[in-house]
Amino acid sequence: MRRWSLAGQMLLLQLVVVAVTVAGGAVLAVVQAHHLLTEEAANTASAVAQTVATSPDVLAGLGAADPSATLQPYAERVRLRAGVDFVTIMRPDGTRYTHPNPAEIGKRFLGHTAPALAGNTFTETYTGTLGPSKRAVTPVMRDGRVVALVSVGFTVDRITARLYDQLVWGLVALLALLAGGAGTWLVTARLRRQTHGLGPVELGRIHAHHEAVLHAVREGLLLVGRDGTLTLCNDAARTLLDLPPDAEGRPAPELGEDRVHLIGDRVLQVSRTPSELGTVVTVRDHTELQALAGQLDAERGFAESLRSAAHEAANRLHTVITLVELGRAEQAVAFATAELRSAQELTDRVVGSVREPVLAALLLGKSAQAAERGVELVISEDSRLDDVEMAARDLVTIVGNLLDNAIEVASRVEVTVRTEPDGIVVRVSDDGPGLPEPEAFAKGWTTKGDGRGLGLALVGQAVRRLGGTIEVDGSAFTVRLP
Repeated sequence: MRRWSLAGQMLLLQLVVVAVTVAGGAVLAVVQAHHLLTEEAANTASAVAQTVATSPDVLAGLGAADPSATLQPYAERVRLRAGVDFVTIMRPDGTRYTHPNPAEIGKRFLGHTAPALAGNTFTETYTGTLGPSKRAVTPVMRDGRVVALVSVGFTVDRITARLYDQLVWGLVALLALLAGGAGTWLVTARLRRQTHGLGPVELGRIHAHHEAVLHAVREGLLLVGRDGTLTLCNDAARTLLDLPPDAEGRPAPELGEDRVHLIGDRVLQVSRTPSELGTVVTVRDHTELQALAGQLDAERGFAESLRSAAHEAANRLHTVITLVELGRAEQAVAFATAELRSAQELTDRVVGSVREPVLAALLLGKSAQAAERGVELVISEDSRLDDVEMAARDLVTIVGNLLDNAIEVASRVEVTVRTEPDGIVVRVSDDGPGLPEPEAFAKGWTTKGDGRGLGLALVGQAVRRLGGTIEVDGSAFTVRLP
């Protein structure tokens, strides 16, 4: 059996609530109206009866030879003017002087008279000659004695007729119920479209799956509305972008187009996909991947350096062999000795100055790479770096990227790496055109002009992570690390 959809259940529940409310209100209104009409009839009857009982015309008529002839016209005038159903004037024993039906004059009054004979006015519901009625009975006093009784009242049928007049509001309530039902149906139809006809169980399951998936994925997920407001984000996005707990509902962070961003100490890959609700932004942490890529670039550079060195060694070996074959052994020995001495001097100077083996290997590799490109790479005489208590990866990132950018645009590059009392100083200068400082460290700047470079931005990130500073003077970059 198919479950009712959420919209269907909402329609049924709202109809039940509206029907019960209207029915209850109608019943209460009828009961209240009946009570008020009955009470109003009793009060009106009492007032008219007391007015008649104190009228001089009534006292005068009671003393006439034929009281009915005088009192009957008077009672009918009062009945018509007051809008009551009967005005009955009677002897203390209940014999009627007046009645709306003249045939009932002279007959006994049907009802109780004892309280009135005792001098009190009272009301009661009693069935008389006109049917059930709400009546008031009061005494007519003369010299402290009860000389007659007056009864004034309304028939129950008349009170009920007035109540029926009030029931027109019940029709209004019924129309309100129908209007409410129609409005509920329209709301339900819209809700059905928005929930795709799913019931509460299905919606609850979808919500649970949504929460589980949203907070379980390691990538950062954000939903940005068309007005730029952050609508939704998961735990990974809060961590990667350092968002506050109340970030949802505020303007979304500026992440630009699909590209790599440097945010704090992280390298983030941002992807944007338009949707009906706005823009879905995916953020992936590429910090470790970028570090591994940097190490891979360094290894590739070492390999290129070894290839270049092997190529140069092969050329020199062929030169030596050719000199020997030509019988010029002394020249061959002199050439080989000079080349070996030159290579050994570079290696000794680098290794002797830079005790950090990874950085020393990087400098040797960059020297061979620069030589192959026809760039003169000079390691200054005052370079000296002892063992340091920092990650060699950070030094490779800083020195390697600065040298790569310099070798790309210059013909002569000089590098200095030395230890000072307050930290480490890395200086790379070249004879290239130089870079303006704001542009140099902007995210995505590259010497190739394709908008994909991260070298200098990674340098800035590594320096900030180590608590250092960068100074730019034309084409000279000076990094100070504590």
